[in-house]
Amino acid sequence: MCVCQTMEVGKYGKNATRSGDRGVLLEPFIHQVGGHSSMMRYDDHTVCKPLITREQRFYESLPPEMKEFTPEYKGVVSVCFEGDSDGYINLVAYPYVENEALEQDDMPERDQPRRKHSRRSLHRSSSGTEHKEEKPGLASDSTESIQETKSPRVDLHIHSDVPFQMLDGNSGLSSEKISYNPWSLRCHKQQLSRMRSESKDRKLYKFLLLENVVHHFKLPCVLDLKMGTRQHGDDASEEKAARQMKKCEQSTSATLGVRVCGMQVYQLDTGHYLCRNKYYGRGLSIEGFRNALYQYLHNGIELRKDLFEPVLAKLRSLKAVLERQASYRFYSSSLLIIYDGKDSRAGTFVERRPEMRLKRVDSSLPESLQDGGSTEPSSSAQPKVDVRMIDFAHSTFKGFRDDPTVHDGPDMGYVFGLENLINIMEQMREENQ
Repeated sequence: MCVCQTMEVGKYGKNATRSGDRGVLLEPFIHQVGGHSSMMRYDDHTVCKPLITREQRFYESLPPEMKEFTPEYKGVVSVCFEGDSDGYINLVAYPYVENEALEQDDMPERDQPRRKHSRRSLHRSSSGTEHKEEKPGLASDSTESIQETKSPRVDLHIHSDVPFQMLDGNSGLSSEKISYNPWSLRCHKQQLSRMRSESKDRKLYKFLLLENVVHHFKLPCVLDLKMGTRQHGDDASEEKAARQMKKCEQSTSATLGVRVCGMQVYQLDTGHYLCRNKYYGRGLSIEGFRNALYQYLHNGIELRKDLFEPVLAKLRSLKAVLERQASYRFYSSSLLIIYDGKDSRAGTFVERRPEMRLKRVDSSLPESLQDGGSTEPSSSAQPKVDVRMIDFAHSTFKGFRDDPTVHDGPDMGYVFGLENLINIMEQMREENQ
């Protein structure tokens, strides 16, 4: 357990002070739809993730014109892996002090410990008394060996008022509606299991602080796309490169330069999010990819045609920027497309079908959508959308960290994916005018 002074339980955790600093209790970021590293909520505007030195340096050296399309880099924190007297494991962030945190980030990703986890349904406690006493974090069995891989129970302190429902049969959650995206919880559990397995003498970890890019959206609909025709970095082992090439060949990464890595989309008719994960995305054909994109733009009542132009404008602008970045390669990076499920189309539907609105007021819609539409933007308002590149652990460019491999020209595999994404959206727009 981290050596920390005791303070009151609350936002900062049970043992959350160190050298006079108040630690911040980290919580799973409920809108994470893809990736394998756990994204953690630091505050309303900020998330954090385990630090990989290459990714940190890449954020620090981004060309100015790319910053519009990436999360703002906010620095580094030290994260303490703590247990409390109730047997719960928490992650607590403190101001970073040089030479104090672990240097685990220099370890190649392929060498970092990975553990297999049994698939099981993940439930919040149904007991009111038990729920009241639980602390945010993971329960830890005091008799359990630190090497054991039993999935501990999770209780989220911060959760969504809108339920999530995973559509994928292999998730074990196909029939459940829960208060967080199941993929974010899966990543969180695996991250803590990895950290616990290597935490015997290792006290602190470095985490990157990044902008929470969905903060401005009331009901964020998120599409995570793995971009490019190649996913392995230049430093990948032959075994890992072969695995990644096989995944590309067996998915739309090879044919389109883009594949679905995760998705959550708010459904106006039921009042919950529908979610897809990366396993669903890997199995899609070209037509299946088109259907997934259609589903992402559909709110359960109608296709959000108003999103085509603003999303396409962002994608075209990003494409133009990347075509000017000679020698850059963004292997294994993802592209997030984000829009608000609480937007103009929702408002016009509520106004147009009052009898349906009456049915939802008492059941499925959150209160923010039950106020008579007075806070909804008008149907003529331009919907807010965002497009951001994330995950740069395998990115490179000429002169970056003395990388031995230097590439010529822009990342055409990534550009190829953007071109196909733009073409598919343009075709969809024409078909649905």
